[in-house]
Amino acid sequence: MKILGVISEYNPFHYGHLYHLEKSKKITGCNFSIAVMSGSFVQRGEPSFIDKWTKTKIAIDSGIDLVLELPSIFSVQSAEIFAYGGVKLLDSLNIIDYISFGSELGELETLKFIAEIFAKEPYYFKLMLKKYLDEGNSYSVSRSLALESFLKKDGYNKCNYTNILKSPNNILAIEYLKSLYILNSDIKPFTIKRVGSDYKETLFNNKYSSATSIRNKILKGDLKEIKNYLPEATYYHINQYLNEYDSFNTMENYSHILLYLLRTIDKNSLSKIMDIEDGLENRLINYGFKYNNITQIINNTITKRYPKTRIQRILIHLLMGINKDIFLELKNTYPQYIRVLGMNNKGMNILNKIKQNTNISIINKFADYKKENNLQLNKMIYYDKKSTDLYFLGLQKEKSRISNLDYLKSPYIKNSRTNF
Repeated sequence: MKILGVISEYNPFHYGHLYHLEKSKKITGCNFSIAVMSGSFVQRGEPSFIDKWTKTKIAIDSGIDLVLELPSIFSVQSAEIFAYGGVKLLDSLNIIDYISFGSELGELETLKFIAEIFAKEPYYFKLMLKKYLDEGNSYSVSRSLALESFLKKDGYNKCNYTNILKSPNNILAIEYLKSLYILNSDIKPFTIKRVGSDYKETLFNNKYSSATSIRNKILKGDLKEIKNYLPEATYYHINQYLNEYDSFNTMENYSHILLYLLRTIDKNSLSKIMDIEDGLENRLINYGFKYNNITQIINNTITKRYPKTRIQRILIHLLMGINKDIFLELKNTYPQYIRVLGMNNKGMNILNKIKQNTNISIINKFADYKKENNLQLNKMIYYDKKSTDLYFLGLQKEKSRISNLDYLKSPYIKNSRTNF
């Protein structure tokens, strides 16, 4: 049994994901696969386009054998924390042979070289990082400039490292590798060169269009028009989702809730929310009164230091009530449990092997979970439940705003007779 691990969002699962999965299995020789997947809210600070159980069905019906949920405390975070949470969870299973991830570069050794510098943080690199941060740049830009300065000082000029760090999948790949290095993990990394459009590309143009362009196309009511450009399972389950919930989830669905929070919170309390720095709480509160929807607030709060994704993550942290103290407490522990969202017959075999190789709690449904004498574990579960409740609260149809689904829903089980 050779097992492949991937860290994913599948928002939604598209042909680029299918290509990555099938090629990874073929090259590594892995005949079993596990996806650690973000749940109700995603890394860039938005509600998932479709709910986590629908995403799970699509993943399982497209070839993943077992889907585990990345705890929400790690999912709506910077690339560094998102990657660490996912890698730590895979590593704690003690059964993963390979982790595979996409990258624009598609070349492992250069990515590993950068990852080790970021993990070790040499003195001159840290000095340059502080310099560029003090100039008002975002963390990602500052780190890229600091790397360039550090490598020039040491005589490295054979590769354009700055351009590598402009590509989002390269950044995530480096963070996965950094996490493996820090954890001294035995999991072997592997990267597949990304095919198709950049994830930010909004124009829908081919079979390998980005998740962003697919979401935009579907939101315009063009689902049937792009049927031939979506994997069969994706098209089928998105239609099933629409039949049940009638609408997709977007950041705009939370305008009224976030406006209420920004107009009623005091500056001191907002300053304690995760990722708030440098008096940003003043700006957010002012714009909460000035503007009438969340898109206007986000677009006017963006600065060189605070890109759109960071502003969005701050707003999700506000929605979830995650302050800096709570985050640091939970971040410094690591994922405390394995939450099963779905599996096929092969996934059941993997789960049995996990049970034999790890002592971490395995949770299939919250209704079956009995509180343990573990404060961090119980808090992580609390925020996972809260994120699910908030996700469905954002849906437009009143009867879709169901609570406690984590207690009511069982994992999706696909057997040889299941047919979508």
